[in-house]
Amino acid sequence: MKVALYSRGIEPEHEVHFKALLQELYLHKATIVVYSGLLTPQLQAALHRYDHDVFSSSDQLDDSIDCLISLGGDGTMLDSAILIRDKGIPLLGINFGRLGFLATMGKEEIKRVVEALTSRGYLIDQRTLVHVDADVPLFADAPFALNEFVLHKRDFSSMIKVHTYLNGEFLNTYWADGVIVATPTGSTGYNLSCNGPIVFPESQSLVITPIAPHNLNVRSIIVPDNNVVSFEVEGRAEDFMCAMDARREIVKMGVQVAIRKEHFSISLLRLNENTFLETLRNKLTWGLDKRN
Repeated sequence: MKVALYSRGIEPEHEVHFKALLQELYLHKATIVVYSGLLTPQLQAALHRYDHDVFSSSDQLDDSIDCLISLGGDGTMLDSAILIRDKGIPLLGINFGRLGFLATMGKEEIKRVVEALTSRGYLIDQRTLVHVDADVPLFADAPFALNEFVLHKRDFSSMIKVHTYLNGEFLNTYWADGVIVATPTGSTGYNLSCNGPIVFPESQSLVITPIAPHNLNVRSIIVPDNNVVSFEVEGRAEDFMCAMDARREIVKMGVQVAIRKEHFSISLLRLNENTFLETLRNKLTWGLDKRN
């Protein structure tokens, strides 16, 4: 078994869990590949105890890797998806962060996680991504996102008008701070914060949600993910912002932007008992009403 480890950084209080993960992988005779950003003085001693390779970019990952383990929160999982791209490497998240809709495994479950990887006692969920096309190059060589695409006004500028089309047919003009196009995975992210609906991962749909719309009758809409969602933006400012998950770029007014389903998906690993409904109950504290 060959396992890659990625993190934005290991906080001092999580070093003990990182060392426990290295130990468990070693005991199960796994080949370890570590992200170069983890080669800090604080972790060097722990890493030197075990044979390991190092990677620093997506180009150094290939299909010989059985799993990439993301150590952090959901933001770290989104970074990991950028590294994996279309390589088909399964992704598993151990939550060193807070809420963790994507990084669902707790740091106290490390031993069980490694045992499940070794025995292949897991399930694989295929998660849709969105892809952006525009008149100008956007997001370099990674114009895709696991959670959402966001079109937003800049800073404290006035609201923008977002003319929105489905497959070239006019849908609506949103007078708002912006618009979100979320995947089912991203429906529990920014979309949820803007009162958008939660969508099951296998629903094959996209969610279009306006951000702070200036219309009482404008709400989210769910569309099949074979639609192309395109935008034309008007506003008093000279530019607006586009975001793919945590990455942002400033775009000039007049640039046309289109969102479609990406041609590849991301494989998320989960243990057999960890269902989407269980994640919703645990993360949103559903069913914990004391009157029940």
